[in-house]
Amino acid sequence: MSREEALKIVRENVKNKNLIKHMYAVEAVMGGLARHFGEDEELWKLAGLLHDIDYDQTKDDAASHSLVGGEMLEEAGLPEELVYAVKCHNDYHGLERKSLLDKALYATDPLTGLIVAAALIRPEKKLEPVDVTFLVNRFHEKSFARGARREVIASCSEMGLTLEEFMEIGLKAMKEAHQELGL
Repeated sequence: MSREEALKIVRENVKNKNLIKHMYAVEAVMGGLARHFGEDEELWKLAGLLHDIDYDQTKDDAASHSLVGGEMLEEAGLPEELVYAVKCHNDYHGLERKSLLDKALYATDPLTGLIVAAALIRPEKKLEPVDVTFLVNRFHEKSFARGARREVIASCSEMGLTLEEFMEIGLKAMKEAHQELGL
């Protein structure tokens, strides 16, 4: 599936502009991780772009979120490994994260929220002045970006990355996509 085809599915199913920006951010970071690990960049970016495709429908039902999305993506003909990664990014279901793709999507989802929050507290409201040291410091502030689940971000160790390495890859990828993200 091309990015244009994926964006069509996004536009048909997601109306919240901030959620779409979140999906773009996860797409960007997943692309950065794919490059880092020598994986299929297009597949990983599609997983990031489409991971919350069902959120408008399931936002009040954690038991359905990601399972409905997985079914939607399966029906659209996407590869099983992408479908499974989408399903297991919601830890509500208790699905084992087996592949590197699964682990990357799981850890990336909240990382993007932390990075966006760090940019938005800067006077410029931009990603450019944010660096890894600033992110690490915000990570350790329990009151900062409470929705960005630290234990999930820290699961980057399951990919063999330190927190700093993961943040560096994510921040660089999001800076490259700053125009699309509006940051």
